[in-house]
Amino acid sequence: MTQQALTRSDFQDDDRKLDPFTTASSAIPNPAWGAVVSMALCVAVLIASEFMPVSLLSPIATELGVTEGRTGQAISVSGIFAVLTSVFVAGLTRGLDRRLVLASFSLILMVSGTIVAFAPNYVVLMIGRAMLGIAIGGFWSMSTSIVMRLVPEDSVPKGLAMLNAGNAVAATISAPLGSLLGSYIGWRGAFFAVVPLALLALVWQWASLPSLLPRRSERSANVFRLLLRPQVALGMGSITLLFMGQFALFTYLRPFLETVTAVSISTLSLLLLLMGLAGVAGTYIIGHLLQKRLFSILVVIPLIMAVIALGLVALGSSSAFTAILLIGWGLFGTAAPVGWGTWLSRTMPDDAEAGGGLQVATIQLAITLGASTGGVLFDAIGWWTTFLFAAALLAGSSLLAAAAWRSSHR
Repeated sequence: MTQQALTRSDFQDDDRKLDPFTTASSAIPNPAWGAVVSMALCVAVLIASEFMPVSLLSPIATELGVTEGRTGQAISVSGIFAVLTSVFVAGLTRGLDRRLVLASFSLILMVSGTIVAFAPNYVVLMIGRAMLGIAIGGFWSMSTSIVMRLVPEDSVPKGLAMLNAGNAVAATISAPLGSLLGSYIGWRGAFFAVVPLALLALVWQWASLPSLLPRRSERSANVFRLLLRPQVALGMGSITLLFMGQFALFTYLRPFLETVTAVSISTLSLLLLLMGLAGVAGTYIIGHLLQKRLFSILVVIPLIMAVIALGLVALGSSSAFTAILLIGWGLFGTAAPVGWGTWLSRTMPDDAEAGGGLQVATIQLAITLGASTGGVLFDAIGWWTTFLFAAALLAGSSLLAAAAWRSSHR
């Protein structure tokens, strides 16, 4: 691929002042959409791999001779290793070509799928899932900074929307696809099915990604140091409340739909599919709105989601109203990460890798806290307290996003 000079003026000076880690070969292609699409494919495979155990817990537990509860930790362990990797990846890979780093995480994804598919016991299964967490944390941490280097500045939201579209599609189909494949080729075959897709993503990335040597402008390998900036601290606080609220509610949608809305299994599957499709549409729409309305979107989206959560409490017994509200939830909830990825690219252009690591760690921890706290409320008091809790968190996310906006204009 022909290497061309940067078109973004805010990075041109940095590329002219080269250091020992940066050469002319690290100039940014303009644009490299094929590489972005290859990254979107890898994201889809990562997310599908992460959530596939949800629909395969019973056969895995039966064959390996462990309880379903212990088998469920296969999801938790990948999240833990994703957090650890995202915190340290910027520092550990500081002197390496980003093309090589990204390809390494895709290779780890392939190895993980192979280990899980052929795991003879529970310990080996968990090792494979831990490797998946490393791939998830590393790949997501690097994704925003790499997209910033592959496309012009005004196309970054579109590039991030493409990555999140892959996320939305995979999150939608991973559980039902895993169940379908498991019924025909067994749970091992279902996990191994991701390996050829991971190989395709790896080959595509290697062929389409240019050499991306570390940039002199990437200053801070310590992700926590970024929190000393008021705008970053407020933004990460808003992200925390957003994902806590989102997954406090989303995690318990199925029991809500089965017991409160009283829908059939086929209708439940249709509603979840419509949510996922709405999410894909949301990522496409938001990519066109972020150029001039970034902070408006970051403030409004969690507020709308809070209203939807309250609407589910009030109207959850109506299948028609619930369907409309859930489509809205998918439309706005899936689009939110695109907005915060764009915020990261504009707020920390000189620390995008460390900032990406901090953001991924924040999101993973928020998902865990939201799902666990929501579950405690769901069991102890009732589903409506979980949904009210989610609404309160989302409203708080909106307030912190507004505070981050004010901080950026001081």
